[in-house]
Parts: sequence; C-alpha cells; structure tokens
Amino acid sequence: MTYTNNSHITTKNDVIDFAKHLVNFHNISFHPDDDFADYFDSSNTDEISLYNRLNEECFSVCEKLGVDIYQIHYEIQYEQLQKNRN
Repeated sequence: MTYTNNSHITTKNDVIDFAKHLVNFHNISFHPDDDFADYFDSSNTDEISLYNRLNEECFSVCEKLGVDIYQIHYEIQYEQLQKNRN
C-alpha cells in the first residue's frame, strides 16, 4: 500500500495495515511514540510529516475504540521476527 496526503486512518484495520506497512515495506521496528524523523532520511520532510500525521490518526482511532496501539505494534513486529527466524 502507498500512503499519500489523501490517506487517513479511520478503523482498527487501518491501524493494523499501517503498522504492517512500516514493518514489511519500510523494514523498520517502529515504536508508536517515536517521530518518523528518527527512521527516515531527514531530507524527506513530506514523508516524515505524512507518516507522523497518520500515526497521530492511529492513536486517535485506538483511543476511541479502547484498543492498545502498543499491543498492535508489538504483535505485528513479533510476527515478523518469527518469520525471519524460520
């Protein structure tokens, strides 16, 4: 999936898809509290801003639904680590 300025996170599945995108497409072990400037080339300010906004939307969705964003990220990253071990 490609994220653009028109992309938004509105459901739990969107949160999960975004986390999977970070792990599988960008190949990063991401913590939801971190700024994407810590993960991407600092010259790519548009992408950093986009991903920070989407991450904020993830927090909003999770808060509204009573879902633990940290658990979602943990499970996705753990799943990927298990795949890499095999």
